[in-house]
Amino acid sequence: MRTPHIKTHHAAQSDGPPTEGVPSPRNPYDELASLADHPLDDFLTEDSTPARQEDDAEEPWTPPNHRRGSRRRNRATGLPTLVRGLAWVLTLACLVTLADRWALLYAEHKASEQLKDKLHLAAAPEVQIGGFPFLTQLAAQRLDSVRVTVPDIPAHRVTLTQVTATAHDIRIDGDGPTAVRGALVRQVHGQVLLSFADMNRELGASQVAFTAHGPGGVRARGSLHMAGRDLSVRADARIRLDGDRGIATSVDGIRLDIDDLATYRPGTRPTEGLHLTPASARQLTREAEKIKAFLALPEIVHRLGVPDSAVRAALHDEDKLHQLTGAPRFLHQMTRINLVDAALAHPALLKRLGLDPSLLTALTKLTRPQIADRFSFAFQLPKPPGGSLRLQSVTVGKDGIRVEVSGAGLLLGH
Repeated sequence: MRTPHIKTHHAAQSDGPPTEGVPSPRNPYDELASLADHPLDDFLTEDSTPARQEDDAEEPWTPPNHRRGSRRRNRATGLPTLVRGLAWVLTLACLVTLADRWALLYAEHKASEQLKDKLHLAAAPEVQIGGFPFLTQLAAQRLDSVRVTVPDIPAHRVTLTQVTATAHDIRIDGDGPTAVRGALVRQVHGQVLLSFADMNRELGASQVAFTAHGPGGVRARGSLHMAGRDLSVRADARIRLDGDRGIATSVDGIRLDIDDLATYRPGTRPTEGLHLTPASARQLTREAEKIKAFLALPEIVHRLGVPDSAVRAALHDEDKLHQLTGAPRFLHQMTRINLVDAALAHPALLKRLGLDPSLLTALTKLTRPQIADRFSFAFQLPKPPGGSLRLQSVTVGKDGIRVEVSGAGLLLGH
């Protein structure tokens, strides 16, 4: 843009008239009036841009600022430094964790071996030390919890399927995981399991099966081979605590079924002995020859409570016989008669009833304690060298017998 120039002419002031050929001086007010023909905005617009360009062109040279570039480089190199620091921290944490886990596994292995040797176990128990980290607990000589699982512990006639114990607040006496002299267990809670599968193998000899029968009962069902034939055997056992550290059983309801003919219960009580089943008694009354042979024995008639006159009339009159034997009370009385004494005195009676006399002889020689011994069992917890260990409760479940155990102040390894 061009810059308007205001030309000023200084005319010589003279008192005299103007001279020809010399231009007359211009009026300054006319020049101001000419500026009105050009707006001020146009004037400023036209002159501002070139002025700024000239100012930029005439700006003095200054040296570059190197500090600004150094900040950019520090920011760029600071991120990799932070990443490398985090990598080192993570690596160190991993190494410390691996060392802690290795020490834990080593301590669990050593504890398992010591328990196996001291308890004379066939298999090493499983030891799990709780809490993290382990090394800090070891340095403080205190463990939060230790869980020990011991399988297959012999206990007289049976094997304890599994013994699980969890100890809390254990004080360690030692100098490290390789030099532990002993420990003080403040509290311990555990459970003993005697499974029915082991009982079937050890007590039943694959012929008797044990199942749960109520909260504290066990039912045994199977077969018993006697006098050349298999007899169905049934028994009910009650599980009870024997003191603070023992379990015992009392066997009741022992019963041997001779097919569907008779039932034998060892003992001398009225409900025990050899008795006809309701089905065999009903069948006997339908066969005249057998029932007459039955009524011909005075011992039996006396135990039936039937008058002698009625018996004599029944033996000579078929109608009287059917009338007597068809009475519900007569059938009930027949099933309550113990045939042991009568059968031993009259062996022919057993043959008439379809029973083998040699089987009865074998049954009478088999006493109740002998049969009960086949299904009874007991065990005792070992007495700890220090502190107390006792059985809390016993329950019977679907899988077997469970016993709750608790203890306090146990000293181990001393």
